[in-house]
Amino acid sequence: MIDGLIAGRLIGDPEQRVGKAESRFVVAKVRAPSSDGENLMVNVIAFDEAVGQALLALRDGDSVALAGSLTPKAWTDKQGNVKPALDLIAQRVVSAYPG
Repeated sequence: MIDGLIAGRLIGDPEQRVGKAESRFVVAKVRAPSSDGENLMVNVIAFDEAVGQALLALRDGDSVALAGSLTPKAWTDKQGNVKPALDLIAQRVVSAYPG
């Protein structure tokens, strides 16, 4: 994995989910602009309670910066074009809102 910092806007509201053994985590999607003008889709998951609560305080379209472990991925759009994406295990959240 790669340590990274991404910044962008939330796509949809973050959601809290329950995993095995009743463990709680938060998932979110962020659209992050890249240097070539394209947008990267970042799939975010937070296991840390404080990080999860900070994400849950945000809403669709809010700006956010996240630090954590990145894993590069790819996805295919409806037209069959392969696009880059990232999976991020969030360890820190920075936003304009207290949280």
